[in-house]
Amino acid sequence: MKLRRAVYPGAFDPITNGHIDIIERSAKIFDEVIVAILLNIEKRPMFSVDERIDMIRAVLKLGNVRVDTFEGLLVHYAVAQQAEVIVRGIRAVSDYEYELQMALMNRRLEPRLETVFMMRAEGYSYLSSRLIKEVHTLGGSVKGLVPDLVEERMRAKHKA
Repeated sequence: MKLRRAVYPGAFDPITNGHIDIIERSAKIFDEVIVAILLNIEKRPMFSVDERIDMIRAVLKLGNVRVDTFEGLLVHYAVAQQAEVIVRGIRAVSDYEYELQMALMNRRLEPRLETVFMMRAEGYSYLSSRLIKEVHTLGGSVKGLVPDLVEERMRAKHKA
């Protein structure tokens, strides 16, 4: 029996409840979901890669989800992981245009990979890690938008 493996890529800096919504729903569809953290040296993340891995593992208690990192082209990583699907979350119509371009390029580079777009739950449709960091940095509450553990770690970073 063939394992249906999907890759859900992103920076996850930090992971939000919108990300978790997509991961949990993907885990119901696919045999295995790899939450793949992109290593991007050009960005200045709030959390180190190790911190992000730790937080994601702590908040996700799904047996068919694993966390990994990658750099370079996503399609190369997905093929190396023997994945069949790339999962992408869509928040709004504005996301769709960019994601469609990426999906078409990925299909051109690796025709065996499919991209599945998943709409976030309505309550999280506007969330992005960038927006969460901005609101938190300016003193706003992110309660209910990120897991409690993530909110605690954001507060600890802010105090440091």
